[in-house]
Amino acid sequence: MISYAAKPWLRHFTEEQRALPDAPPSVLHAFRTSVARVPDRHALAYFDGRLSYREVDELSDGLANHLTARGFEPGDRLALMLQNIPQFVIALLGAWKAGGTVVPVNPMYKTHELAHILADAGVRAIVCSDRAWDGYVRQTAAGSQVSIALVTSELDLQTRDDHRVLPGDRFPATDAEDLLTAARAAAGPPPTAAPERHGTALISYTSGTTGAPKGAMNTHGNISYNADRQRVMLALPDGSVIFAMAPLFHITGMVAQLSSAIANGATLALTNRFEAGVVLEAFQEYRPAYTVGPATAFMALMARPEATRDHFASFHYIYSGGAPLPPAVVEGFREKFGPYIRNGYGLTECTAPCASVPAGQEAPVDPASGTLSVGVPGPDTVVRIFDELGADVPFGTHGEIGVRGPMVVPGYWNRPEESAAALPGGELRTGDIGFMDEAGWLYVVDRKKDMINASGFKVWPREVEDVLYTHPAVREAAVVGIPDAYRGESVKAYVSLRPDSPAEPADLIAYCKERLAAYKYPREVEILEELPKTTSGKILRRELKARAG
Repeated sequence: MISYAAKPWLRHFTEEQRALPDAPPSVLHAFRTSVARVPDRHALAYFDGRLSYREVDELSDGLANHLTARGFEPGDRLALMLQNIPQFVIALLGAWKAGGTVVPVNPMYKTHELAHILADAGVRAIVCSDRAWDGYVRQTAAGSQVSIALVTSELDLQTRDDHRVLPGDRFPATDAEDLLTAARAAAGPPPTAAPERHGTALISYTSGTTGAPKGAMNTHGNISYNADRQRVMLALPDGSVIFAMAPLFHITGMVAQLSSAIANGATLALTNRFEAGVVLEAFQEYRPAYTVGPATAFMALMARPEATRDHFASFHYIYSGGAPLPPAVVEGFREKFGPYIRNGYGLTECTAPCASVPAGQEAPVDPASGTLSVGVPGPDTVVRIFDELGADVPFGTHGEIGVRGPMVVPGYWNRPEESAAALPGGELRTGDIGFMDEAGWLYVVDRKKDMINASGFKVWPREVEDVLYTHPAVREAAVVGIPDAYRGESVKAYVSLRPDSPAEPADLIAYCKERLAAYKYPREVEILEELPKTTSGKILRRELKARAG
């Protein structure tokens, strides 16, 4: 039997791709290389605003100096709570230049979620929008260790003020300083040395499978490795544009977009947040070569009547990550627009991708389940499938996915017991169920906790969802288990429909019944206008479970 340690997936890489060069110790090192190499190239594009690598360097230097002058010390934590705007990048680099650790925070979080992160990470400084500060962040920060507050507006650094994704007004800050004003007033090189590879770059909060959110400690080396891996594997033309479809506060956006752009000396195009009409216009204006986003974003783009093949003509590669990618979406997108969406797989704890579909190849579909492969592990990565006792299972057999490699975090912030349980011997126990074929293609079946037990039979929601996505009326689908007095659990599906594509629940039940075993097809289907999603585009099954309950 071929072992996982033998890395059968290496056959999918060229010799150059197998022999990855040593990544720089940090993304900040890569940024300074890009500043020296292409100082006048646009680093950031934001509507009609542009910032060169030199300008971003100067502004982030100034911010680092301002933080240091305010008592921010190496190792201190800065919470960064912004959407995809230039100030996110400036604040990130500025905090790293000051020797700090960044805590990315979802701007959609409410008071109790933010309060937990500020307290758990011992946050010293916070950067947020003036609107959020005025609304609730000021009061939340007042009960924490935060002593430095910087605010900014999404309206800065551009003039179009697109009402679809930008607020209509500003909120003059009280008890906080303006980020750009502070950065411009403190020009000059910062005194702090460059970060070391093993230093903690991010504390990225993730709920995992149980308990309160905990902070994965992504090191500078973790991020730099995956960013440089993207650079080598994709080999984008020099001067390319990378479009930030995924949120930068999410690990996918942070690594596969922002850090990858810096490693490539590329231009990162930003539009604050995802709105399908705005994104399509940005594609035509910026002509990006690469983007990554969740399947739901591509579904939203496919539903826009004005979308044409020309909108996607500039792309060399489009990738999907952060949520399951149904094969029907891949083929529907290719038929309508031309590009093939390549799949990827990763978690916060492995600093975004640990497997992806190599450039120039297409992911196979498992003939038994209809599941699309998420790709193959990288050359320096070992992925294995194991049973409940931790022993390897044969190729093609379902089990939990384990990941070992230079992108895996050393642990969780101040959580030694949970770190030891999730990362025994440095291997990440993902909590995902999957299998690998003998050629090294990895398939993710579902989360272990989402398995439905119907009359003693295992039902994986993904398999039912993939069938629903083949129905011409279905736009989004999510499947959960519901209590059933006879079966123990039965299957319920929530769907949203495509515009002008009517379907009744009974139609969808009958459609699945024809294509699935008797214990798998949904006994109930509920049609919603929109399925609940995270800001990164992942459908929230837990909210649907609560609704079903």
